[in-house]
Amino acid sequence: MRAGVAGVGHLGYHHARLLKGIADHVTVFDTDPERLSKVSSELGVEAAGSLDELIRSVDAMVVACPTVGHHTVARRALSMGVPVLVEKPVAATVAEAADLVALAADQGLLLAVGHVERFNPAMTAAMEHIHRPLYIEANRLSPFTLRCTDVSVVMDLMIHDIDLVLSLIRSPVTDIQASGVPVLTGTVDIAGARIAFQNGSLAVINASRISLEQVRKLRVFQEGGYVSVDFGAKTVHALSVSGGAITPVPVVVTDHNALEMELRDFLRAVEKGGEPAITGADGLRALETAETVLRKSAESFQRIRESR
Repeated sequence: MRAGVAGVGHLGYHHARLLKGIADHVTVFDTDPERLSKVSSELGVEAAGSLDELIRSVDAMVVACPTVGHHTVARRALSMGVPVLVEKPVAATVAEAADLVALAADQGLLLAVGHVERFNPAMTAAMEHIHRPLYIEANRLSPFTLRCTDVSVVMDLMIHDIDLVLSLIRSPVTDIQASGVPVLTGTVDIAGARIAFQNGSLAVINASRISLEQVRKLRVFQEGGYVSVDFGAKTVHALSVSGGAITPVPVVVTDHNALEMELRDFLRAVEKGGEPAITGADGLRALETAETVLRKSAESFQRIRESR
């Protein structure tokens, strides 16, 4: 399997590094010639002279360039017959994401999306104990950095938990309430969302990139039990309620590299057929929900400004 990576910034670098141990041959491309040369030399992988040269030389490709370029790069690869894994969010807009999903279907090609937290060791262990969630609470807080300040905290951090919630509660969304405000940047830096589902389940998601501490936790409440996932510590705590008694449920978390598992899942689907763990449709649904959260956050902030 010949694999390629378009965009070798921070995350793309790690995609290329891990692919070198999985694929038969790895080729990379970046619009920054100095960065491309540095990564190619450091990792011992081939450097393509252009995007088209990269696409022509691979059997599968990872799109890890900035979000604004996801649609253009992924569309080019799909148009040239190459299946792609696009980092989250799948595209900059819902319209772009829908276009990629439709093109992949028309071409009969695989389109996967990189929502890597689904592969977190703690999450994969917790999945065996999560059954029909009634209420989910997610908190993803991070200290401020200059990374990804060109996008909102909803698209940078919250979308991880939006995807997780949508994967756990398999029911149509009926209502979304949200609020969020810019504090240190020109986009939303802290946001909260309340998502209601047709089956009666509810999810409350909070995300901040102006926190003093880093928190990445998901709590699932279900009939007869509770499951808590700490993505940072890679731990799971579960309780079972029966006959009025609360009993701890042992959960064994086997450590692994989540990004590597994501790449292996993608290449397996390309080579052997079948769906990847996170499909283009999954990525589109997460983006649709995130866009609604952003829109309602903007409306909420506008009301605050008008009330001053």
